[in-house]
Amino acid sequence: MRCVIARFPFDLTKSGVLESMKGVKPEQVIGESVIIGRRTYPIKQVGQVITRQDRRDFSAGEVLRAMTQLGFTCPGLPAAPRRALSPFQQTSAMLGAAAAV
Repeated sequence: MRCVIARFPFDLTKSGVLESMKGVKPEQVIGESVIIGRRTYPIKQVGQVITRQDRRDFSAGEVLRAMTQLGFTCPGLPAAPRRALSPFQQTSAMLGAAAAV
């Protein structure tokens, strides 16, 4: 899969990421993370290993997006934003009736 991290294009594959992270000891997870194999890595550590760039050069969001598209589990991701209710739906919910969508 082709993705852009820190304005540079990368062709990443799930097997390539697994191979790159083989033998890398995970650091302590404080923020966003990704599960690769049976280990949980901080997202910035993974980004640094797979891109060979300094962690300050890319955002965690860029790497998170790439890892989720490759099929890795990223625990702690915020849930998908809920659709805003129309005024009619809000009023119906307050009255306890199910509004037709």
